[in-house]
Formats: sequence, structure tokens, C-alpha cells
Amino acid sequence: MYKVAVIIPSAGSGKRFKSELPKPYVLLKGRPILQRTVDLFTSIPSVKQIIIPTSKALQERSRELFRDYSLPVNVIEGGSTRQYSIQNAISHIDENIDLIAVHDAVRPFVTKKTVENCCEEALNVGGAVVGIKVKDTIKKVDQNRFVIETPDRNTLWQCQTPQIFRKNIFIEAYEHAYKNKFIGTDDASVVEFYGKPVKMIEGNSENIKITYPLDLLIAESLIQNEITGN
Repeated sequence: MYKVAVIIPSAGSGKRFKSELPKPYVLLKGRPILQRTVDLFTSIPSVKQIIIPTSKALQERSRELFRDYSLPVNVIEGGSTRQYSIQNAISHIDENIDLIAVHDAVRPFVTKKTVENCCEEALNVGGAVVGIKVKDTIKKVDQNRFVIETPDRNTLWQCQTPQIFRKNIFIEAYEHAYKNKFIGTDDASVVEFYGKPVKMIEGNSENIKITYPLDLLIAESLIQNEITGN
């Protein structure tokens, strides 16, 4: 059985969410979103380590959330950006880990099956990310917002998380990015910059990222449907 370490960056602000608390710590049906996210990964046997980079001010709050969990949850100080937070987390990865997964703290609805499928593909090809096919027509515009291109949407996917990679590829890719001062928009772009293949795994539309207040209402509805079986 392969062994997975999951990094869940949680140092983001609550500005877009219009909250004083960072989004991961906002309550969703009485429990912090971050805790709901972590619970999914603790239910997967191959997950042996969870690392949460967060702000210095929220480290103790995070440790309290996971103090009684059977699977140790390592809370560490995050960096000034998401990429630097992940670089900090890399130094805490156990030696016996095979795969490193990165997941958004505010995506609590990813399924166990999706995570396991992504792990299997990452083992096979080196890296895999979860996403869904783009439904809407996408326009590329210039700096004045004039349309200059309409890409074929059959080739476009909307990325989600988790994004999972073999440990050696992930660490080497981040070292390469640091040396070349490359800042990626996600972990896959860091690995792509290193020249390694990344495969897209189809997820589902329920794996939403809770970014705006409306997203919280949708999330509450998803939980209610789970409770009632609808």
C-alpha cells in the first residue's frame, strides 16, 4: 500500500468571504470548514500524514481542532504566499511517504473515490490533478478586453484539488521553481515548469471551493442533502 502525505494550506484571508476569520475557520453547519476537509482525508487508509500550514496567529486554534484525532495533524507556520507555505511543509514530510497531495482547505466535498483515483494515476505517471470539463464558452481577451481568441472548450478543464504527485518529483519541482524564481498558479504548474507530465482526473461539480458567501449557502445545501439522502 502506498503512503500519502496531504498538505492543506490554510493561511488565506477572509476578504472575499467578507469575514474577519480566514475562510478555513468559518463555520459550516456548526463545524469549521477546515475540520470537515481534514475529516475526509483521515478516513482514507493510505493517508499517513496531514500537514496544515497556517498563519502564526491561528496555529493554536488549529492544534485545538485536531488535538484528539487518531491520525496526527501537523500544524506549521505558513509562508507569505501559498507556494511558500507548501515549501515550508515539504521539510516536514516523512521519509516513508510515496505521494504528496495538496488540497484546498475550503474544498470539503471531495470524495474518497476521487482522491484514490488521483493517487493511482499519480503513481502511474508521476502527477495527477482533479478537474471538471469546462461547460461555458471561454474567451481570451487583450488588455483592453477585446476578444482575440475563442479556445476549443473540448480541450479545457477547470482545475480542482487534490493535486497529487510522486514525492521525489514534487520536491524536485519545488526546488527547481525556487532556483528559477518561478511562481505557479497551482502545484501542477510548478511540476509542469519542471518538465514533468501531469494527468487530469475527472472529478465532480460538488467539489466546490468555498470562496464567496454564496458558496457557503451552496455548501450548506450539499450537507443537508447528504443528511436527508436527497
